[in-house]
Amino acid sequence: MSDNTRVKEAIDKATKRLNDNYKSQGIFEKEIGENLPKKADIIDTLAEIQRVIFPGFFGKENSAYVKLDNFAGSAIAVIYERLFKEIRSTLLYRGDKKRGADFDQEVEELTLKFIDKLPDIQELILKDVEAELEGDPAASSKEEIIFSYPGIYAIFVYRVAHELYNLKIPYIPRIMTEYAHGKTGIDINPGANIGEYFFIDHGTGIVIGETTTIGKHVKIYQGVTLGALSTMKGQQLSGTKRHPTIEDNVVIYANATVLGGDTVIGKNSVIAGNTFITESVPENTRVSALMPELKIKSRK
Repeated sequence: MSDNTRVKEAIDKATKRLNDNYKSQGIFEKEIGENLPKKADIIDTLAEIQRVIFPGFFGKENSAYVKLDNFAGSAIAVIYERLFKEIRSTLLYRGDKKRGADFDQEVEELTLKFIDKLPDIQELILKDVEAELEGDPAASSKEEIIFSYPGIYAIFVYRVAHELYNLKIPYIPRIMTEYAHGKTGIDINPGANIGEYFFIDHGTGIVIGETTTIGKHVKIYQGVTLGALSTMKGQQLSGTKRHPTIEDNVVIYANATVLGGDTVIGKNSVIAGNTFITESVPENTRVSALMPELKIKSRK
């Protein structure tokens, strides 16, 4: 058998098996193209939102020569157009909506509701920047934080995605937060409720689950997990409170784990690093684990 024949047979065999998978899983039962969400376009839209939230930081325009009113209006028009298209595609792809004038009007209303939230998102994220500056002695300026801090980027993406999540838009919020997760190592589910002046220090390895509630002026460090006690029941737990509540002015140090929907960390509490918590903690409490015994020997 010639090499070309072997190659052709291998390709034909793999093609048949893939086609069988497509049919058995229903992968191509929905129209492809207009109805399929475009991850790259969603990420591009996120970048455009970042540009309008932080004017002069991430676009090519020079804010010294651009009138902010004109800049904001033109940028928002681009965001509206892109987001309308992606929301329309996701709703069609999910299959619970049909084309028509009423459907397009619904998509328009959803998109406009998000546009209306842009000033609120900006106000919140600027408060988060302020919290970073006040809480991190290594930060030299707000500009440095906006340009370079992974925590602020992850929080920015979360705040955008959370508004879309609240509008019950499928796919898009999670695509956004998982993109930020990949860039920063910080995993914030768009369903979490996070108050203002939120401070993430360092950030790598942080996990914040979907039903987590976080109050105002909360500070968390790298490796912190705010998770569920068990996910063995899978979809049966969907919609239930599975993740902890962190009240105002709480600090959670590196690699601490707080689990459970009934677990509440009371106001003004401090959770030390490497602790494992599955029960509520009263207000004004310090929680720590016993230090491991250290053995120090001189080198020979």
